[in-house]
Amino acid sequence: MKEIKKGILIRVYLVYLGVLLFGLLIIARVVMIQQFEKKEFMEMAKKQEIHLFEMEAIRGNILADDGSLLAVSIPIFEVRMDVMTDSITDAVFSRNVDSLSICLSNLFKDHTPSAYKDMLWDGRRNKSRYLLIQRDVTYPDLNKMRHFPIFRRGQFKGGLIVIAQYQRELPYKSLARRIIGYESGEGANKVFVGLEGSFTKNLEGVNGQRLMRRVGATAWVPIDPESTIEPQNGNDIITTLDVNLQDLAEASLRKELIADSADHGCVILMEVKTGYLRAMANLGLTKKGTYEEIFNYAIGESQETGSTFKLASFLVALNDRKIDLTTPVNCSGGITFFSGRKMEDSHRGIGVIPALQVFEKSSNVGTSRMVYSAYADSAQRFIDGLYRIGINRPLGLQIAGEGRPYIKTTKSKYWSALSLPWMSIGYEISLAPIHLLALYNAVANNGVMVKPLFVREIRKNGQLVQRFNPVVINPQIVTPWAIQQARKMLEGVVEEGTGASIKSPDYKIAGKTGTCQIAAGNKGYRQGTKQVQYKGSFVGYFPADNPKYSLIVVIVNPRKGKYYGGAVAAPVFRELSDKLYAIRPDIMIPLPVDTASSPLPFAQSGQTKDLSDAFSILNMNARPESGSSTWARPEASSGNIVLASARVTKGTMPDVCGMGLKDALYLLEQQGLNVLVNGKGTVIKQSINPGFTIYKGMPVVIELKLKQDKPKTQA
Repeated sequence: MKEIKKGILIRVYLVYLGVLLFGLLIIARVVMIQQFEKKEFMEMAKKQEIHLFEMEAIRGNILADDGSLLAVSIPIFEVRMDVMTDSITDAVFSRNVDSLSICLSNLFKDHTPSAYKDMLWDGRRNKSRYLLIQRDVTYPDLNKMRHFPIFRRGQFKGGLIVIAQYQRELPYKSLARRIIGYESGEGANKVFVGLEGSFTKNLEGVNGQRLMRRVGATAWVPIDPESTIEPQNGNDIITTLDVNLQDLAEASLRKELIADSADHGCVILMEVKTGYLRAMANLGLTKKGTYEEIFNYAIGESQETGSTFKLASFLVALNDRKIDLTTPVNCSGGITFFSGRKMEDSHRGIGVIPALQVFEKSSNVGTSRMVYSAYADSAQRFIDGLYRIGINRPLGLQIAGEGRPYIKTTKSKYWSALSLPWMSIGYEISLAPIHLLALYNAVANNGVMVKPLFVREIRKNGQLVQRFNPVVINPQIVTPWAIQQARKMLEGVVEEGTGASIKSPDYKIAGKTGTCQIAAGNKGYRQGTKQVQYKGSFVGYFPADNPKYSLIVVIVNPRKGKYYGGAVAAPVFRELSDKLYAIRPDIMIPLPVDTASSPLPFAQSGQTKDLSDAFSILNMNARPESGSSTWARPEASSGNIVLASARVTKGTMPDVCGMGLKDALYLLEQQGLNVLVNGKGTVIKQSINPGFTIYKGMPVVIELKLKQDKPKTQA
């Protein structure tokens, strides 16, 4: 019995020992794998037959204010073929391979039909499940391929494998490229700039997942459609940009830069009430000698501004009641000294003049002496006044790259006895063009400073996700009285001062010229024998009596002899404001028409012959005016009817008031205008005044009223 028990125990111990040894072997193997074979097994895992791949979401679109596409993801397809799918038998393949080869050759025109045929047969012989047919296939071409022999059998029966990739396109090419943005870098270093970068979280969407099976060394095909998690495409952003105005801004700026051989320049157009940026052009000289959007100077180039900063100096002095527009200021003939350093005007001979004329004539001496006299003993009060306006703070734009404004205080280590007078005329400070425009826009907006906005909405599948309403930065930059005085000064610059060259007979412009020497860092303004570089600018708003738009133009380092802001920047301002005035009915002043006071029987203007025939039928003598043209307007003269000539000149807006719709449309469309019609009856208003210069495609609004309705007139 004892022998039996002993044998059993020995067997049990042997089992325990075996289990222990087996466990130790497992532990040893785990340690071996973890410490020495981990890399090898990881490589094996990567080569497994089934893998979960990410599906890229389609990046959202960027659109202009009217819905025009500014940036869009265009699908580009890679087309492959599973030549060995079960549904493609030898008979099916042999019967259709010739016609498929011909179709592919005719569509892509890169290989002969025989070359395509050889490729397809090679794939069949090699039992290819992932044969490359064509890369970079467009969507229209892909649709054509779906109707080709074999492929028309369907996605699975026809062996067609389509891999979608997305390519970012700018439909308007370089237009507003720095604002819209683009992709820069590759792989982990890939970044987006402009709105593409600032709103990338909204645009990029959420990637999906798809289970794929390996069919070759580097080839994968999708399996199990039910396991696929579809990507969530990105949201669309609706910008505030107007494509037509952006095009006008870039064209006008480019023309001036070429004429001046300047380094670079920028233009910003903004709506006064909302802060919506309607256009922003940035053009710099490239090594090729062309002007392209290479940097966002409008928001990123923070520099000394020169005379355009004088508005801020006057606002502080007016707000503190240190001056009014009649305060006499001694300009000392255009030369003065501060702590031994000379300051001078660009023109000599100015003596004692009112503060209004100091601003209109842009006198450096007058402005600096006025500010120095008022704040020499309390310079920090002047700085505090600038800070209350808010021009020392960043605007917090919706786009990255905003230059930092710099207005130093009396506690700064760089403050000196020269700082106050030189700051008053735009030196020893630093602002980007958009900061300066925000200031002038606030004056146009009765003292309310609004934040410039680039984007007004975010949408997903057409549904509103987020709206960006106008943002008030400072509800009242200075007192209403100071704003009223400042508006008089800005109007005076164009009516009587340095901006008189752009005075318009059709509407009022308010603004300020600026000319500034450009410092080369700590090297100063003049370097050896090199010519001093200048920056010319003009900033303002229009129409001055009812401001709708504010606008700034900056031209940097013009080389053709002229460099004053009134000579290089103001003409661009006037060209843009003229064109905007012509195409925006809301800022135009329509001509009054009062047909009710006419003693004639009711008659519309029209073709001279038609009018003469009509009056003849009524037994009324209608005499064409001497040297009359094709078009005429009936007028009473000494009891007779005269068909007054209504001459039409190509490129000039005709007078269609008093005409019927048919004649008005014919005449305006002959001029190449895009006509918008409101009402019916006789034309009583036209949005573009007669005689105004027009161009093909320019929109014009005409308003019509029936005879029994009292026509609108304007006082």
